[in-house]
Amino acid sequence: MNQQTANSNGRDIRVLLVDDSPIAIELVRRALATAPEIVVAGTAANGVEALKLIPQVRPDVICTDLHMPEMDGVELTREVMARHPLPILVLSVSVQAEQTHNIFKMLDAGAVDVLAKPRGGLQSDFGVMAHDLITKIKILAGVKVIGRRRAPADAVAKPPPSLAGLAAAPPRIIGIGASTGGPQALERVLGQLPVDFPVPLLCVQHIAQGFMQGLVDWLAGCCRIRVRTADEGAQPLAGIAYFPPNDRHLEIDEAGAFRCSSALPFSGHRPSVDIAFRSLARRYGAAAAGVLLTGMGLDGAQGLLDIARAGGVTIAQDEESSVVFGMPKRAIELGAARHVLPLDQIGPALCGLTAGGTDIRLHPAGSA
Repeated sequence: MNQQTANSNGRDIRVLLVDDSPIAIELVRRALATAPEIVVAGTAANGVEALKLIPQVRPDVICTDLHMPEMDGVELTREVMARHPLPILVLSVSVQAEQTHNIFKMLDAGAVDVLAKPRGGLQSDFGVMAHDLITKIKILAGVKVIGRRRAPADAVAKPPPSLAGLAAAPPRIIGIGASTGGPQALERVLGQLPVDFPVPLLCVQHIAQGFMQGLVDWLAGCCRIRVRTADEGAQPLAGIAYFPPNDRHLEIDEAGAFRCSSALPFSGHRPSVDIAFRSLARRYGAAAAGVLLTGMGLDGAQGLLDIARAGGVTIAQDEESSVVFGMPKRAIELGAARHVLPLDQIGPALCGLTAGGTDIRLHPAGSA
Protein backbone atom coordinates (compact mmCIF):
# COMPACT_ATOMS: atom_id res chain seq x y z
CA MET A 1 0.00 0.00 0.00
CA ASN A 2 2.92 2.36 0.54
CA GLN A 3 4.75 1.64 -2.72
CA GLN A 4 5.29 4.34 -5.34
CA THR A 5 2.51 4.23 -7.92
CA ALA A 6 1.57 5.43 -11.39
CA ASN A 7 -0.97 7.79 -9.85
CA SER A 8 0.04 11.41 -10.31
CA ASN A 9 -0.77 12.07 -6.66
CA GLY A 10 1.88 9.58 -5.55
CA ARG A 11 -0.61 7.24 -3.89
CA ASP A 12 -2.24 3.94 -4.69
CA ILE A 13 -4.54 3.79 -7.70
CA ARG A 14 -8.08 3.34 -6.45
CA VAL A 15 -10.39 1.34 -8.73
CA LEU A 16 -14.16 0.94 -8.58
CA LEU A 17 -15.36 -2.32 -10.16
CA VAL A 18 -18.91 -2.35 -11.55
CA ASP A 19 -20.31 -5.70 -12.67
CA ASP A 20 -23.47 -7.65 -11.92
CA SER A 21 -21.51 -10.92 -11.79
CA PRO A 22 -19.95 -11.63 -8.36
CA ILE A 23 -17.72 -14.23 -10.00
CA ALA A 24 -16.40 -11.70 -12.53
CA ILE A 25 -15.79 -9.17 -9.74
CA GLU A 26 -13.75 -11.72 -7.81
CA LEU A 27 -11.73 -12.78 -10.86
CA VAL A 28 -10.90 -9.17 -11.73
CA ARG A 29 -9.98 -8.51 -8.11
CA ARG A 30 -7.54 -11.44 -8.18
CA ALA A 31 -6.04 -10.24 -11.46
CA LEU A 32 -5.46 -6.78 -9.98
CA ALA A 33 -3.99 -8.23 -6.79
CA THR A 34 -0.78 -8.92 -8.74
CA ALA A 35 -0.21 -5.15 -8.92
CA PRO A 36 0.35 -3.89 -5.34
CA GLU A 37 -0.03 -0.26 -6.41
CA ILE A 38 -3.65 -0.87 -7.48
CA VAL A 39 -6.37 -1.08 -4.83
CA VAL A 40 -9.96 -2.17 -5.40
CA ALA A 41 -11.64 0.63 -3.47
CA GLY A 42 -15.19 -0.61 -3.99
CA THR A 43 -17.52 -2.83 -6.00
CA ALA A 44 -21.02 -2.30 -7.35
CA ALA A 45 -23.53 -4.55 -9.13
CA ASN A 46 -24.89 -1.85 -11.45
CA GLY A 47 -24.69 1.81 -12.35
CA VAL A 48 -27.13 2.95 -9.67
CA GLU A 49 -24.98 1.46 -6.91
CA ALA A 50 -21.82 2.81 -8.52
CA LEU A 51 -23.06 6.40 -8.60
CA LYS A 52 -23.83 6.23 -4.88
CA LEU A 53 -20.38 4.80 -4.12
CA ILE A 54 -18.26 7.25 -6.11
CA PRO A 55 -18.28 10.08 -3.53
CA GLN A 56 -17.49 7.59 -0.77
CA VAL A 57 -14.67 5.55 -2.32
CA ARG A 58 -13.18 8.35 -4.49
CA PRO A 59 -11.89 6.11 -7.30
CA ASP A 60 -9.18 7.13 -9.74
CA VAL A 61 -10.51 4.73 -12.39
CA ILE A 62 -13.86 3.00 -12.95
CA CYS A 63 -13.96 -0.43 -14.59
CA THR A 64 -17.49 -1.22 -15.72
CA ASP A 65 -19.34 -4.00 -17.47
CA LEU A 66 -21.71 -3.06 -20.29
CA HIS A 67 -24.88 -5.07 -19.69
CA MET A 68 -26.24 -4.72 -16.14
CA PRO A 69 -29.73 -4.39 -14.58
CA GLU A 70 -31.23 -1.05 -13.44
CA MET A 71 -28.48 1.05 -15.05
CA ASP A 72 -26.13 -0.34 -17.70
CA GLY A 73 -22.61 0.73 -18.54
CA VAL A 74 -23.66 3.25 -21.20
CA GLU A 75 -25.97 5.18 -18.89
CA LEU A 76 -23.49 4.94 -16.02
CA THR A 77 -20.78 6.41 -18.22
CA ARG A 78 -23.01 9.30 -19.29
CA GLU A 79 -23.94 10.05 -15.67
CA VAL A 80 -20.32 9.87 -14.51
CA MET A 81 -19.27 12.28 -17.25
CA ALA A 82 -22.00 14.70 -16.18
CA ARG A 83 -21.60 14.39 -12.39
CA HIS A 84 -18.11 13.10 -11.49
CA PRO A 85 -15.84 13.08 -14.57
CA LEU A 86 -13.50 10.10 -14.15
CA PRO A 87 -11.61 7.82 -16.55
CA ILE A 88 -13.72 4.77 -17.40
CA LEU A 89 -12.45 1.46 -18.70
CA VAL A 90 -15.12 -0.79 -20.18
CA LEU A 91 -14.42 -4.39 -19.17
CA SER A 92 -17.02 -6.58 -20.81
CA VAL A 93 -17.48 -9.75 -22.84
CA SER A 94 -19.58 -7.57 -25.17
CA VAL A 95 -16.68 -5.47 -26.48
CA GLN A 96 -14.91 -8.03 -28.65
CA ALA A 97 -13.35 -6.71 -31.86
CA GLU A 98 -16.40 -7.68 -33.92
CA GLN A 99 -18.85 -5.92 -31.56
CA THR A 100 -18.08 -2.45 -32.84
CA HIS A 101 -21.52 -1.03 -32.07
CA ASN A 102 -21.08 -1.68 -28.35
CA ILE A 103 -17.48 -0.48 -28.32
CA PHE A 104 -18.07 2.87 -29.92
CA LYS A 105 -21.37 3.42 -28.13
CA MET A 106 -19.39 3.32 -24.89
CA LEU A 107 -16.63 5.55 -26.25
CA ASP A 108 -19.22 8.01 -27.50
CA ALA A 109 -20.75 8.10 -24.01
CA GLY A 110 -17.36 9.11 -22.61
CA ALA A 111 -15.42 5.94 -21.80
CA VAL A 112 -11.70 6.30 -22.44
CA ASP A 113 -10.81 2.71 -23.30
CA VAL A 114 -12.21 -0.81 -23.64
CA LEU A 115 -10.92 -4.27 -22.83
CA ALA A 116 -12.69 -7.47 -23.77
CA LYS A 117 -13.46 -9.73 -20.83
CA PRO A 118 -12.49 -13.37 -21.58
CA ARG A 119 -15.41 -15.27 -23.10
CA GLY A 120 -14.49 -18.44 -21.19
CA GLY A 121 -14.78 -16.78 -17.80
CA LEU A 122 -12.11 -19.04 -16.26
CA GLN A 123 -9.60 -17.80 -13.71
CA SER A 124 -6.77 -18.78 -16.07
CA ASP A 125 -8.33 -16.61 -18.81
CA PHE A 126 -8.43 -13.62 -16.48
CA GLY A 127 -4.83 -14.31 -15.52
CA VAL A 128 -3.80 -14.01 -19.17
CA MET A 129 -5.73 -10.72 -19.39
CA ALA A 130 -4.19 -9.34 -16.15
CA HIS A 131 -1.20 -7.63 -17.79
CA ASP A 132 -3.34 -5.68 -20.28
CA LEU A 133 -5.85 -4.79 -17.56
CA ILE A 134 -3.19 -3.50 -15.17
CA THR A 135 -1.42 -1.55 -17.92
CA LYS A 136 -4.64 0.15 -19.03
CA ILE A 137 -5.60 1.06 -15.46
CA LYS A 138 -2.18 2.61 -14.81
CA ILE A 139 -2.50 4.67 -18.00
CA LEU A 140 -6.05 5.76 -17.21
CA ALA A 141 -5.07 6.81 -13.69
CA GLY A 142 -3.04 9.60 -15.28
CA VAL A 143 -5.77 10.68 -17.70
CA LYS A 144 -7.58 13.98 -17.27
CA VAL A 145 -11.22 13.47 -18.20
CA ILE A 146 -13.23 16.27 -19.74
CA GLY A 147 -16.69 16.43 -18.19
CA ARG A 148 -19.80 16.50 -20.34
CA ARG A 149 -22.17 18.65 -18.37
CA ARG A 150 -25.49 19.20 -20.04
CA ALA A 151 -25.60 22.65 -21.61
CA PRO A 152 -28.47 24.95 -20.58
CA ALA A 153 -31.16 25.48 -23.19
CA ASP A 154 -30.25 29.16 -23.58
CA ALA A 155 -26.49 28.55 -23.98
CA VAL A 156 -24.91 30.61 -26.77
CA ALA A 157 -22.46 28.81 -29.04
CA LYS A 158 -18.98 30.32 -29.28
CA PRO A 159 -18.17 31.90 -32.64
CA PRO A 160 -15.77 29.97 -34.88
CA PRO A 161 -12.09 30.82 -34.56
CA SER A 162 -10.71 33.58 -36.76
CA LEU A 163 -8.07 32.44 -39.36
CA ALA A 164 -7.17 35.49 -41.51
CA GLY A 165 -4.02 35.50 -43.56
CA LEU A 166 -3.11 32.04 -42.32
CA ALA A 167 -1.94 30.54 -45.60
CA ALA A 168 -1.15 31.84 -49.07
CA ALA A 169 -3.55 29.25 -50.51
CA PRO A 170 -5.90 26.62 -49.10
CA PRO A 171 -4.22 23.25 -48.38
CA ARG A 172 -4.61 20.36 -50.80
CA ILE A 173 -4.66 17.70 -48.06
CA ILE A 174 -4.99 17.58 -44.26
CA GLY A 175 -3.46 15.02 -41.91
CA ILE A 176 -4.97 14.29 -38.48
CA GLY A 177 -3.30 12.16 -35.80
CA ALA A 178 -4.60 10.97 -32.42
CA SER A 179 -4.11 8.37 -29.70
CA THR A 180 -5.70 8.12 -26.23
CA GLY A 181 -9.07 9.89 -26.33
CA GLY A 182 -8.80 10.09 -30.10
CA PRO A 183 -12.00 8.37 -31.26
CA GLN A 184 -14.16 10.93 -29.46
CA ALA A 185 -11.92 13.79 -30.61
CA LEU A 186 -12.04 12.61 -34.21
CA GLU A 187 -15.82 12.37 -34.03
CA ARG A 188 -15.98 15.98 -32.80
CA VAL A 189 -13.65 17.30 -35.52
CA LEU A 190 -14.88 15.26 -38.48
CA GLY A 191 -18.49 15.73 -37.37
CA GLN A 192 -18.14 19.48 -37.96
CA LEU A 193 -17.04 19.10 -41.58
CA PRO A 194 -19.59 19.33 -44.42
CA VAL A 195 -20.28 16.59 -46.93
CA ASP A 196 -18.66 18.74 -49.65
CA PHE A 197 -15.44 19.42 -47.72
CA PRO A 198 -13.05 20.47 -50.50
CA VAL A 199 -9.92 18.43 -49.66
CA PRO A 200 -9.11 14.86 -48.56
CA LEU A 201 -8.07 14.03 -45.00
CA LEU A 202 -5.58 11.36 -43.98
CA CYS A 203 -6.34 10.22 -40.41
CA VAL A 204 -4.24 8.04 -38.11
CA GLN A 205 -5.56 6.74 -34.78
CA HIS A 206 -3.65 4.45 -32.43
CA ILE A 207 -6.06 1.59 -31.79
CA ALA A 208 -5.88 -2.06 -30.81
CA GLN A 209 -5.46 -4.56 -33.63
CA GLY A 210 -8.81 -5.55 -35.12
CA PHE A 211 -10.65 -2.38 -34.09
CA MET A 212 -9.76 -0.02 -36.97
CA GLN A 213 -12.63 -0.98 -39.27
CA GLY A 214 -15.05 -0.60 -36.37
CA LEU A 215 -13.76 2.94 -35.80
CA VAL A 216 -14.21 3.74 -39.50
CA ASP A 217 -17.75 2.32 -39.54
CA TRP A 218 -18.71 4.24 -36.40
CA LEU A 219 -17.37 7.55 -37.70
CA ALA A 220 -19.03 6.97 -41.07
CA GLY A 221 -22.36 6.63 -39.30
CA CYS A 222 -22.11 9.84 -37.31
CA CYS A 223 -20.33 12.26 -39.68
CA ARG A 224 -21.56 14.03 -42.80
CA ILE A 225 -18.17 13.78 -44.49
CA ARG A 226 -17.46 10.36 -45.98
CA VAL A 227 -15.17 8.14 -43.88
CA ARG A 228 -13.51 5.06 -45.30
CA THR A 229 -10.40 2.86 -45.25
CA ALA A 230 -7.70 3.76 -47.76
CA ASP A 231 -6.99 1.36 -50.64
CA GLU A 232 -3.42 0.62 -51.68
CA GLY A 233 -2.51 2.59 -54.80
CA ALA A 234 -5.67 4.74 -54.85
CA GLN A 235 -5.57 8.53 -55.11
CA PRO A 236 -7.06 10.54 -52.22
CA LEU A 237 -10.29 12.33 -53.16
CA ALA A 238 -11.80 15.50 -51.75
CA GLY A 239 -14.56 15.11 -49.17
CA ILE A 240 -13.29 11.80 -47.78
CA ALA A 241 -11.51 11.11 -44.49
CA TYR A 242 -9.22 8.12 -45.01
CA PHE A 243 -7.94 5.75 -42.31
CA PRO A 244 -5.30 3.02 -42.65
CA PRO A 245 -6.33 -0.62 -42.96
CA ASN A 246 -6.01 -2.64 -39.77
CA ASP A 247 -2.43 -2.82 -38.45
CA ARG A 248 -0.94 -0.91 -41.39
CA HIS A 249 0.99 2.32 -41.79
CA LEU A 250 -0.65 4.81 -44.15
CA GLU A 251 1.30 7.30 -46.23
CA ILE A 252 1.24 9.10 -49.57
CA ASP A 253 3.91 8.10 -52.09
CA GLU A 254 5.71 10.34 -54.56
CA ALA A 255 2.97 9.78 -57.14
CA GLY A 256 0.31 10.99 -54.71
CA ALA A 257 -1.19 7.53 -54.12
CA PHE A 258 -1.85 5.67 -50.88
CA ARG A 259 0.78 3.28 -49.62
CA CYS A 260 -0.50 0.86 -46.95
CA SER A 261 2.52 -0.78 -45.41
CA SER A 262 3.14 -3.61 -42.94
CA ALA A 263 6.63 -2.24 -42.20
CA LEU A 264 7.84 -2.50 -38.62
CA PRO A 265 6.13 -0.29 -36.03
CA PHE A 266 7.68 3.17 -35.85
CA SER A 267 8.42 4.26 -32.27
CA GLY A 268 6.16 1.43 -31.16
CA HIS A 269 3.21 2.33 -33.38
CA ARG A 270 1.63 0.86 -36.49
CA PRO A 271 -0.03 2.92 -37.81
CA SER A 272 2.31 5.80 -37.04
CA VAL A 273 1.27 9.45 -37.18
CA ASP A 274 4.88 10.48 -37.85
CA ILE A 275 5.09 8.29 -40.95
CA ALA A 276 1.81 9.69 -42.30
CA PHE A 277 2.67 13.34 -41.62
CA ARG A 278 6.17 13.05 -43.06
CA SER A 279 4.78 11.66 -46.30
CA LEU A 280 2.42 14.64 -46.57
CA ALA A 281 5.31 17.06 -46.04
CA ARG A 282 7.37 15.32 -48.75
CA ARG A 283 4.58 15.09 -51.31
CA TYR A 284 2.65 18.32 -50.74
CA GLY A 285 5.06 20.69 -48.99
CA ALA A 286 3.35 23.97 -48.07
CA ALA A 287 0.07 22.61 -49.50
CA ALA A 288 -0.21 20.15 -46.59
CA ALA A 289 -1.82 20.88 -43.22
CA GLY A 290 -1.47 18.81 -40.05
CA VAL A 291 -3.56 18.48 -36.90
CA LEU A 292 -2.35 16.64 -33.79
CA LEU A 293 -5.04 15.67 -31.30
CA THR A 294 -5.10 14.19 -27.80
CA GLY A 295 -2.76 11.28 -27.14
CA MET A 296 -0.09 9.74 -24.97
CA GLY A 297 3.53 9.71 -26.07
CA LEU A 298 5.44 11.51 -28.80
CA ASP A 299 4.11 10.10 -32.08
CA GLY A 300 3.19 12.79 -34.57
CA ALA A 301 5.21 15.66 -33.11
CA GLN A 302 8.20 15.22 -35.42
CA GLY A 303 5.96 14.63 -38.42
CA LEU A 304 4.04 17.82 -37.62
CA LEU A 305 7.36 19.64 -37.47
CA ASP A 306 8.17 18.36 -40.96
CA ILE A 307 4.89 19.85 -42.24
CA ALA A 308 5.64 23.15 -40.48
CA ARG A 309 9.15 23.30 -41.95
CA ALA A 310 7.70 22.65 -45.40
CA GLY A 311 5.52 25.74 -44.94
CA GLY A 312 2.24 23.96 -44.17
CA VAL A 313 -0.29 24.96 -41.54
CA THR A 314 0.01 23.01 -38.29
CA ILE A 315 -2.49 22.84 -35.41
CA ALA A 316 -2.35 21.12 -32.01
CA GLN A 317 -5.25 20.51 -29.65
CA ASP A 318 -4.95 22.56 -26.48
CA GLU A 319 -4.29 21.10 -23.03
CA GLU A 320 -7.66 22.00 -21.54
CA SER A 321 -9.65 19.94 -24.05
CA SER A 322 -7.17 17.04 -24.38
CA VAL A 323 -7.80 13.77 -22.56
CA VAL A 324 -4.03 13.24 -22.62
CA PHE A 325 -1.82 16.19 -23.56
CA GLY A 326 1.33 14.19 -24.37
CA MET A 327 1.40 14.28 -28.18
CA PRO A 328 0.16 17.88 -28.63
CA LYS A 329 2.45 19.08 -25.82
CA ARG A 330 5.51 17.58 -27.47
CA ALA A 331 4.59 19.18 -30.78
CA ILE A 332 4.27 22.57 -29.09
CA GLU A 333 7.63 22.11 -27.32
CA LEU A 334 9.31 21.35 -30.67
CA GLY A 335 7.78 24.43 -32.27
CA ALA A 336 5.90 22.15 -34.64
CA ALA A 337 2.44 23.42 -33.73
CA ARG A 338 2.12 26.88 -35.19
CA HIS A 339 -1.41 27.17 -33.78
CA VAL A 340 -3.19 25.73 -30.73
CA LEU A 341 -6.97 25.34 -30.51
CA PRO A 342 -9.64 23.83 -28.26
CA LEU A 343 -11.14 20.67 -29.73
CA ASP A 344 -14.49 22.25 -30.63
CA GLN A 345 -12.79 24.97 -32.68
CA ILE A 346 -10.62 22.72 -34.85
CA GLY A 347 -13.39 21.65 -37.24
CA PRO A 348 -14.55 25.23 -37.91
CA ALA A 349 -10.89 26.26 -38.31
CA LEU A 350 -10.37 23.63 -41.01
CA CYS A 351 -13.52 24.75 -42.79
CA GLY A 352 -12.28 28.33 -42.81
CA LEU A 353 -8.81 27.32 -43.86
CA THR A 354 -9.96 25.30 -46.85
CA ALA A 355 -12.39 28.05 -47.87
CA GLY A 356 -9.51 30.49 -48.27
CA GLY A 357 -9.31 31.82 -44.74
CA THR A 358 -10.19 35.46 -45.47
CA ASP A 359 -12.20 36.08 -42.32
CA ILE A 360 -10.60 33.82 -39.72
CA ARG A 361 -7.51 33.89 -37.52
CA LEU A 362 -5.96 31.03 -35.54
CA HIS A 363 -4.41 31.59 -32.14
CA PRO A 364 -0.62 31.26 -32.48
CA ALA A 365 0.99 28.65 -30.25
CA GLY A 366 1.96 30.12 -26.92
CA SER A 367 -0.41 33.08 -27.19
CA ALA A 368 -3.06 33.81 -24.62
